[in-house]
Amino acid sequence: MILAKKIFDTLKKNKVSFFTGVPDSVLKNLSNYFGKLKKNKHIIAANEGSAISIGIGYYLSTKRIACVYLQNSGLGNAINPLIAVAHSKVYSIPMLLLIGWRGSPNVKDEPQHKVKGEITRELLKLMDIKYCLLRNKNDLKKLNRIIEISKRNKKPVACLIEKNILLNQQTIERKKTDRRNLKREEVIKNLLQNIKNKTNIISTVGFTSRELMQIRLIKNYKKGNDFYMVGGMGHTTMVALGTSLFTKNQTICLDGDGSILMHLGSLNSAGLYAKKNFKHILLNNNSHESVGGQLTNADTINFKNLTKSLNYKKFFIIKNKKELNKKMKDFIRSSGPSFLEIKIKNKSMSNLMRPKSGSLKKIVKNFMIKA
Repeated sequence: MILAKKIFDTLKKNKVSFFTGVPDSVLKNLSNYFGKLKKNKHIIAANEGSAISIGIGYYLSTKRIACVYLQNSGLGNAINPLIAVAHSKVYSIPMLLLIGWRGSPNVKDEPQHKVKGEITRELLKLMDIKYCLLRNKNDLKKLNRIIEISKRNKKPVACLIEKNILLNQQTIERKKTDRRNLKREEVIKNLLQNIKNKTNIISTVGFTSRELMQIRLIKNYKKGNDFYMVGGMGHTTMVALGTSLFTKNQTICLDGDGSILMHLGSLNSAGLYAKKNFKHILLNNNSHESVGGQLTNADTINFKNLTKSLNYKKFFIIKNKKELNKKMKDFIRSSGPSFLEIKIKNKSMSNLMRPKSGSLKKIVKNFMIKA
């Protein structure tokens, strides 16, 4: 195991002083240190490809390498700028990728993580990205060497870090953004009480899908038909749109702020092509809650103006418990495409379960029967 501060200090000694990326639970103890830096030294990007591009721009103006952090599931988003711009046979842009290696062969993990984990090293090899694996403090020498390779050969390099490797030696206090009093759990329960029996729900990756599944099992709510996005962060809107176009049943996209920002252009497609049965709910806690609580800065966006400019027909907003039931009913009865922003607090249910690997094909089969 390695103290996160040791890695941070090693980066500083190698004159790596600019950081950008997408938060990851494997790397959260390290990204806590990034979060204390000034705005011109650290940027949380909407998606991994954007983070790579920010790192490219940083090098072009400073001649210094950026540190881009991400989880390995985000490598798919990062491939285009890594290959088409940063590759040594194109513009030859050096940078350091710190990659949280979910689903590594040595760690028990979820099925979606295992699939990506098994091919992570092969992906890096295919992209001609040299990498090292950090597991203990002695491996910091590998980090020094890989940074030197990046600088000398002017190409991207990577360090893979497995789950439970990074230790934190201090607690990072997070500022509260406001006094929200609504929990995600309360919103989901209210939604399930108000929808029709044949309503389709496509729920975003992370705590939202896990809470929806747990509420179904514990409270035995029978209304609605769920599809849980166990992976594919940022793609919930388009899965919901694709579902809604070919069914008469009402289809609800249950989205999060980190997810919706990752591929914000999806709102344009939804607004243009969605039918009356498409309903979009944004559970906005202004944070990447499931991977450490880092801010998304979604609260700087006026979603009313945004969605109306992108052809959504109706906009609703719920800011507290008093508004929940009435406005939820109005939203569900509305003629879509409709958008509902709900301000929720950064608080999840305890002891959240996950879909078991053997149940995923059953989930998709049951959903398709009812959709």
